[in-house]
Amino acid sequence: MRHLPWRASALVTAVTTAVITAVLATALTGCGTGSTTPGAPGSLELSIATFGEFGYEDLLIQYQDTHPGIKIRHQKTGQGGPYHQQLFTRLGAGSGLADVVAVEEGHLADALAKSRLFYDLAAIGPREVTGDRWLDWKYAAAKAKDGALIGYGTDSGPLAMCYRADLLAAAGLPSTPDAVKPLFANWDSYFAAGDTYRARTGKAWFDSDAQIFDAMNNQLATGYFDTEDNLVVETNPGIRRNWDAVTAAGERGQSAGLTAFSAEWDAGFLAGAFATKTCPSWMLGVIKAQAGPDNAGRWAVTDAFPGGGGNWGGSYLTVPRQSRHPREAAALAAWLTAPEQQIKAFAATGNFPSQVEALTSPQLLGTLDPYFGNAPIGRLFAAQARKVSAPQYKGPGDGRIQENVATPALRAVEEGASPAEGWRQLVNGAKKVAR
Repeated sequence: MRHLPWRASALVTAVTTAVITAVLATALTGCGTGSTTPGAPGSLELSIATFGEFGYEDLLIQYQDTHPGIKIRHQKTGQGGPYHQQLFTRLGAGSGLADVVAVEEGHLADALAKSRLFYDLAAIGPREVTGDRWLDWKYAAAKAKDGALIGYGTDSGPLAMCYRADLLAAAGLPSTPDAVKPLFANWDSYFAAGDTYRARTGKAWFDSDAQIFDAMNNQLATGYFDTEDNLVVETNPGIRRNWDAVTAAGERGQSAGLTAFSAEWDAGFLAGAFATKTCPSWMLGVIKAQAGPDNAGRWAVTDAFPGGGGNWGGSYLTVPRQSRHPREAAALAAWLTAPEQQIKAFAATGNFPSQVEALTSPQLLGTLDPYFGNAPIGRLFAAQARKVSAPQYKGPGDGRIQENVATPALRAVEEGASPAEGWRQLVNGAKKVAR
């Protein structure tokens, strides 16, 4: 669940705007907060709002069974984008929110900018829940400038590279997980391999400029904003360098020009429209769903990623100030993000844990995926998670710039605009978001 379109968009059927609005209004409203369960005087009802698939259905039943007197109302919606729009609308208006509210990491910057509207979990949460539960970068990303911790980390999206082994082999390129690693050592080697693949096959190397550009930018020390929330798109040499590299590769035919999570992109997996895919752990499920059983064994995954590593996805559980039972809500959020619960969520949905202890679990480390040639995905993604460095600072509007500005600008280049024209579209659009 990182920079949009969201992971859930690939997993749910589109519905009308009116229905989405109605569902989200219910999901984000703490309709049970402060009430008692009918027929059970004195019991406490907590509400939790999530989007997509967190794997919490059975866990919430277990929590109720082991915590007599607590009833949980789970409000779940499908699409992450509309969910977050509604969340911040209600947060700003001071209208009812659930006691525990999930926030995707692509929107975390907007929540941090409004940190006063969330409880500091370090202050109200269980004392035994400390930062050493999580990978350093996961924990640090949820801390506001004043030091308040506004979210407990749930899953993460450590990046590896997925690829069509049969297509690479047919092009005379290395195709086993170990042999392909030099191709993915850095972005120069990645684009060089793409030129070779394109020359030998006439086909695309990756799905879209935007997917590659986003991954490259997330590896920069400074992204769209500096730590003072100044927009630096136009003056950040790393962003311009990445723009030039990815648009040049696209102009050489490496991009399939498929907008992520569109129907055409979905069909591209089945048709072999591109040979490689930036691959957070949750992308494995997307590939299996879209490429279908006929492509089992053709897709492979390797523990290599250009530039060393990165993260795309993951969420946090927060407690809005509007909760009438913040300590009980924090206890629920702490329990759900404990290593043992996150391993169960991984087994249910494939959401990769962000907890240190979970990453050493024999159950997780022993997980193989037959679809990807029995790839040891537990061990592989645990290693990739540890390669992620300190989180890049995300200023308010970061996710909206990537989704609503950078992606359309790169799409315009793929459709015939010059890279210079696309760059001006990116800069001007980012300035509008940052106003």
